[in-house]
Amino acid sequence: MAKVKDLTVSDKLNTLAQLQSLHSKIDRIQVMKGELPIEVSDLEDDIAGLEIRVSKMLKDIENAKEEITDRRNSIKDANALILKYDKQLQNVKNNREFDALTKEIEIQKLDIQLSEKKIKEATFSTESAEAASNDTRTKLEAKKKNLEAKKGELDKIIADTEKEEEKISAKIEDVEAKIEERLLTAYKRIRKSYSNGLAVVSVIRDSCGGCFGRIPPQTQSEIRTKKRIHTCEHCGRILADVDESSTGMVSLEYNDVVE
Repeated sequence: MAKVKDLTVSDKLNTLAQLQSLHSKIDRIQVMKGELPIEVSDLEDDIAGLEIRVSKMLKDIENAKEEITDRRNSIKDANALILKYDKQLQNVKNNREFDALTKEIEIQKLDIQLSEKKIKEATFSTESAEAASNDTRTKLEAKKKNLEAKKGELDKIIADTEKEEEKISAKIEDVEAKIEERLLTAYKRIRKSYSNGLAVVSVIRDSCGGCFGRIPPQTQSEIRTKKRIHTCEHCGRILADVDESSTGMVSLEYNDVVE
């Protein structure tokens, strides 16, 4: 096999076209997966967020119920003290003792009013949190079912395409090894610049197969001679007039190359 630096321009173009063909096959596999990987990731994030929210709601409910219990116990204690002070009032010996006991009874009654208010607030908070928790858990279960379905779809596609993808990836490594580093770097940079991943294209109906910019007749003639590598003056893609049967490069129609 010829060394990389000894390859002719025609060989380089054919090799680049072959690499593009392999990458396009990988891209088509990714298209088959579609938005599934992103959807699965988003659903996993949503589920994690909902689970945290439900956990917080349950903690809030627990705290509110604890406050209700504590406030009810406070009311019992206050009523017990009021009963005690009422009995003591029957045996007071002077106005000072009477005023002190009366003040204590008033304080306990105020504490009871405050506790009753807090119980109402905590009860409302509990009911609201329970309703919100039930609604969130319903959403959570729906998302979990959706995630299971999406994962099933994605796993099936991966199972169906994994071997093919591994085979293509191995071929890509072999082909890349035949391309000089400078040219390979340029190819990767161009490929990365476009969402459809096309760095090497043919001239289609006198136009660039990537951006559809007009290619002058003189340039088309030079491309066919394969004496130097031409790039589209509009989009910078590599223009190649290659033997598709030898490179495996797939003919691209206009609909295949829209960005």
